[in-house]
Amino acid sequence: MKVILTEDVQNLGTTGTIQEVKNGYARNYLLPRGLAKPATPGTVKLIEQKKAADEKKIARAEEENRALAGQIEQQTVRLTARVGQNGRLYGSITSAQIADALSAKLGQEIDRRKVELPENIHSVGEYDVTVRLVGRLAPKVKVIVEDEAATATPATPEVVDSGADTVQS
Repeated sequence: MKVILTEDVQNLGTTGTIQEVKNGYARNYLLPRGLAKPATPGTVKLIEQKKAADEKKIARAEEENRALAGQIEQQTVRLTARVGQNGRLYGSITSAQIADALSAKLGQEIDRRKVELPENIHSVGEYDVTVRLVGRLAPKVKVIVEDEAATATPATPEVVDSGADTVQS
């Protein structure tokens, strides 16, 4: 039986895709839960029209965001954090911190959910982080994590005149 998925179904497909499934799986699981609807010629045509419209919308958004992607590619974000032994951070650097720093540099809001980190950053170093803007538009930004103690300017020693050169009478 052919069905059109109305929601993402694990190990089957994503919303709007047409899938061939067994009759019992469709009748007993997908259709009663509202996860799919039968694929009739009319619904298939509607889905294809909707996909075409969505692709045009994504292409237009990609074109609008191409300049922003170029700006993001050129950026280097420096973040400081407290560091313990072996370059490990106390805490971690999150996608929200990276998005905030990038937003401050660009002057344009970057959503934290668009910053793709496989997991939070837990050590000092240099990382390439992907920012997924729209569709296939995914520029990378260089993130440098430094020790906040190392980046602080060292205190300059004051020169104090001890008065040893002066002659007292």
